[in-house]
Amino acid sequence: MRRIAILTAGGDTPALNATIYGAVARANQLKIEVYGIIKGFSGMLNPTVPHVHLNPLFSSIPELNPCMGGTILGASRDYIDPDQKDVLKQVAYRLQRLGIDGLICIGGDGTINGMQPLAQFFPCVLAPKTIDNDLGLNYLDEPNEWIREPSENGGSWNYRKQGERPDIELDDIINYATPGYATAVYVAAGGIDRIRTTAESHRRIAIIEVMGRQSGYIALGSAYGQPDIILIPEIRMNFERLEKRVRELYELQKNVVIVVGEGVRDENGTELGAISASHDPAGNVIFSGAAEQLADMLSKSFGDRYFLDKRRHDKAKSAIFTRKVGHTQRGGRPIQFDRFYAAQLGGKAVELLVQGYNNSIATLQWSENGGFKLDSILANTLRDPYQNIRPREVHPSFYDANRFQPSKLGVEYLMKIFTNAIGYDDVESIRTSQFHPGNLTNRYQGFNIAMHKRIERLAGEGDENLLSGATG
Repeated sequence: MRRIAILTAGGDTPALNATIYGAVARANQLKIEVYGIIKGFSGMLNPTVPHVHLNPLFSSIPELNPCMGGTILGASRDYIDPDQKDVLKQVAYRLQRLGIDGLICIGGDGTINGMQPLAQFFPCVLAPKTIDNDLGLNYLDEPNEWIREPSENGGSWNYRKQGERPDIELDDIINYATPGYATAVYVAAGGIDRIRTTAESHRRIAIIEVMGRQSGYIALGSAYGQPDIILIPEIRMNFERLEKRVRELYELQKNVVIVVGEGVRDENGTELGAISASHDPAGNVIFSGAAEQLADMLSKSFGDRYFLDKRRHDKAKSAIFTRKVGHTQRGGRPIQFDRFYAAQLGGKAVELLVQGYNNSIATLQWSENGGFKLDSILANTLRDPYQNIRPREVHPSFYDANRFQPSKLGVEYLMKIFTNAIGYDDVESIRTSQFHPGNLTNRYQGFNIAMHKRIERLAGEGDENLLSGATG
């Protein structure tokens, strides 16, 4: 293995640069050149394959900073269609011209789908990332529990789980935590803590929506912000019980803070918020309005008279307000847990290529005796019998539906990640950089300008000279 390529795909997370950094650092030790592909799979679909030499003379370029959020390589949600054989051959030929012996993709389930068609031409491995923490399994045999049945209209299939294990051990989890998750929870918990003071001061009910799509891990972790109620997508909402609990809390403390995962569902299994008819480029449904919908439901249930009778001088729609933590969960400096394990997983991905692995995923495991350690699984281990990779969901044993809070096991799960997740350098960074005088007089110095000057491109012969069956 003399030269490898690396790319970042899908949405940005705080730990992408740390993963790239770890991969380059390990490659430097092994005297392997690393080329970064610009803008993910989109870069390989470009005939010129814009790329950057990340370790000239086996030394990392100065722009590669593991403490910086985002990705210096850029990202896109473009993926390679496995049915487009000619395009696959073109991509393989372009990487052959670059002298690439193996590819590291940093991403989630969509990235696996984009990576796997290329694995027939050269070794490919995945370093995981997603703030949603939904890449992995609650236990090894979980994908095989899915069955499909014809839908009533006969136009598609319905999928459901059967025989799900009611209890799991933390040692069972495949890929315990994904880089980006810890920082997202840190941001969400901080936002909840700040919104609480407004709710408390003005005697209001605050509903805070966090990311995660169908997976409630960020909502579960938001317990560190001490919300009164947490709603996760995996457990259908019992509105009658919820409304009763909100009343109890409001009578007691004159404010309530509710955290809602964006994909939370009602008792019929329908996503609570309005869902736009559009999808993002990866094919994911765009959620919008779970918090707003819940606020509307509570407003109608409580009614204006409830608040006016308490001399609130506010109607229900004013007394109940919503906020979304939004994309701030995906950005900024990664905290220590993410930086460290992202770099470790990047280095592990390099080792997998060197050891001859293909179509594999670097994973972060946890055990009672050994704590966190690195491992790997074959990518197809995540697929169900129908070739789908499903987002990992919060296991029911992690959540207490009666208390609307993490269960005892859920608390144990979170503590393994967050007890020492923040380092002294994280705190020092806030102290020294947030209100640095230079911030007032200097423009933001991003990495894109410097990286643009480093971009190289393939030139000369084009894909019309594609070699039949080129394998790179």
